[in-house]
Amino acid sequence: MMTVLTLSRFQFALTVMFHYLFPPLTIGLGLLLVLMEGTYLSTGRAVYESMARFWTKIFGVNFALGVATGIVMEFEFGTNWATYSRYVGDVFGSALASEGIFAFFLESGFLAVLIFGWDRVSPRAHFFSTVMVFLGSMFSAVWIVVANSWQQTPAGFHIVGQGPAARAEIVDFWAMVFNPSSLPRLTHTVIGAFVLGAFFVMSISAFYILRGRHLEFARRSFSLALAVATLASVAQLVSGDRHAREVARYQPVKLAAFEGLFRTTAPGGAPLCLFGVVDEKGERVRGWAQPGLLSLLLYGDASKPVPALDQFPRRDWPPVAASFYCFHVMVALGVAFIALTLFGCYRLARGTLFNRRGLLWIFVFAVIGPFAANELGWVAAEVGRQPWVVYGLLRTSDALSKVVQANQVLGSIVMFVVIYLLLFAVWIYVLNRKIQKGPEEDRPPTGQTTAEGLLDAAGRLVKPAGYSLTETRDPEGRRSS
Repeated sequence: MMTVLTLSRFQFALTVMFHYLFPPLTIGLGLLLVLMEGTYLSTGRAVYESMARFWTKIFGVNFALGVATGIVMEFEFGTNWATYSRYVGDVFGSALASEGIFAFFLESGFLAVLIFGWDRVSPRAHFFSTVMVFLGSMFSAVWIVVANSWQQTPAGFHIVGQGPAARAEIVDFWAMVFNPSSLPRLTHTVIGAFVLGAFFVMSISAFYILRGRHLEFARRSFSLALAVATLASVAQLVSGDRHAREVARYQPVKLAAFEGLFRTTAPGGAPLCLFGVVDEKGERVRGWAQPGLLSLLLYGDASKPVPALDQFPRRDWPPVAASFYCFHVMVALGVAFIALTLFGCYRLARGTLFNRRGLLWIFVFAVIGPFAANELGWVAAEVGRQPWVVYGLLRTSDALSKVVQANQVLGSIVMFVVIYLLLFAVWIYVLNRKIQKGPEEDRPPTGQTTAEGLLDAAGRLVKPAGYSLTETRDPEGRRSS
């Protein structure tokens, strides 16, 4: 029979992983909306307005699901993890309050203008609202990552009380915010969101091209997203290297689990296992490892030893197999993104990308990869931190609520599964409806009407090519054109 601890951990993983489908996509789409609408303002070309309008609709659907699924986790802190909430409440609460003040109010305040204000405010005012919504989503990521990073590398606090009444209090707010893992993890998280948003746009755009629909819209959306995906994928490689160095310094047992290092190599350097199968009982990894490469990547010295799991008490080991597989699949996906986007750029430069149906079909389904990479990155970070919920201070087994029973948690899991399946079905249904409908390409640009004296994006009077004005009178004798 499963314990309260196991069920509570599974429940939280379920709710977080479902929720985490949406925030990275929101951030990534937000960046692309800013680029699309900014390009429209600078060029006045209607296709970029059509792009911004269409992807704003997709953004709105995703944003709504992200908000709805994120609220659940805050209640779980109080129901299943009361001891944890008491312990970190002063720290975590300040970060969540900062998210509400600096992120959620900013994001939600301009969201209505972004979605419904196209024909009600000026193009520049609408672009400003787009930028504010994007910044709001970024600030939200900042404060959530800060709170989670504090659990990984606590700083700027002291402990008040003893035993079950012990809790952490902030003594240096900025030390808490800029704890050792905040910036590397934030950079890695945000770049991952950019990769996901770009691949999402490329997937739908490639589908349109393959179906011969909305070709100019799709080609320009794909090209812009491909540029973002390429830059972000390469940047993620650099970010990942920096993040790994931070993990090696502050959470060496987590890094050892990521790399499947059971025994410290002395005096030689540690090998880098490129792929393999973990044998936790035999404390080894069967696979292909390059000697000294891990030491070279971490320290710039192929002969320097890296602390392995044998340097730490067995009770402090994280689940090695889960950590190893999640980390390695995430890295493999990241390398695949670089290869695919660079090849796409090569074909685009040659002018043959949109004629290669096989490659376009790969891009249609490639969006699954960034979704998986973001989820696996979160799992690797959280599983690799075990058995600690606050690293080195509070064990996960000690963070549970004292009165919650296993059958209660199991019942809520069943309820969440049903609700989340319905929400997922709604998300897919609405997305499919909007994708099948496609962009509104035949409408006049923002600020224009179908009457004499049309205005372009810069406010100049224009007359569309081929447009003629004829005077007519309605049945009551009023003149119209």
